[in-house]
Amino acid sequence: MSSQMYLIIAVIFLIEFILFIYYFTQRVYNGHIPKLRQIKGFEQIKGVTGQSIETGRPLHLSLGVGGLGNETTADTLAGISVLDYLAEKAAITGVSPTVSMTDPMAMLYAQNVLRTAHANDYDLAEAAYRHIRWIAPQPTAYAAGVMNLLAIDDAQANVMVGNFGDEYLLMGEVAARRKVTHVGGTSNPNTLPFIYVSADETLLGEEIYAAGAYLRERPSHIGSLVAQDSMRWIIVLVIFAGILFSSL
Repeated sequence: MSSQMYLIIAVIFLIEFILFIYYFTQRVYNGHIPKLRQIKGFEQIKGVTGQSIETGRPLHLSLGVGGLGNETTADTLAGISVLDYLAEKAAITGVSPTVSMTDPMAMLYAQNVLRTAHANDYDLAEAAYRHIRWIAPQPTAYAAGVMNLLAIDDAQANVMVGNFGDEYLLMGEVAARRKVTHVGGTSNPNTLPFIYVSADETLLGEEIYAAGAYLRERPSHIGSLVAQDSMRWIIVLVIFAGILFSSL
């Protein structure tokens, strides 16, 4: 099969995927909301704001050691989707999460998320900005800062969604030792074992990209999620048909 034929097939699949997203998004807008499988990590995240209010102890959210505009963008945006949800809750309750990151661009993006959530209260927005912490650009230095932050602030919950490396184990160990509610997620397969052994709930791989659908329940995110599942089934059927054809 020529490279041109591969390109044509790829374009066909891309167009089909776009049409699926549009179709399922419109169905959600019309009230046909599919039942998503339960992901305990997101259920835990929904409860941490209330726990923080009840105990009077802060909530920490880590956007990871990734940035924007490179190969870690998707994971960083997944963490920002979680911040979007927590910022909405903060605008209602007045309890803002402490947000940490290594990338200055991610810090500016986080500030914009908080600004949007607190659009009707300038004073509350200014107070929320003070909870955004750009700690250090190096992963090890960042981990040391987060470890210190969790210990000094006596955090009630620790949510870490983004791109992480081996430094995650340092931060996760502190959270586990202090017995705080701990939810972690990343797409890095080398880091997932560290999250699994230290966190209460783990968001495995691509589950972090579903934050908008599970936390904010946005029609476009839910439609995209259903479209991805549909494309997977189509690809499986195409592969199966190809194997069957070659065998016969």
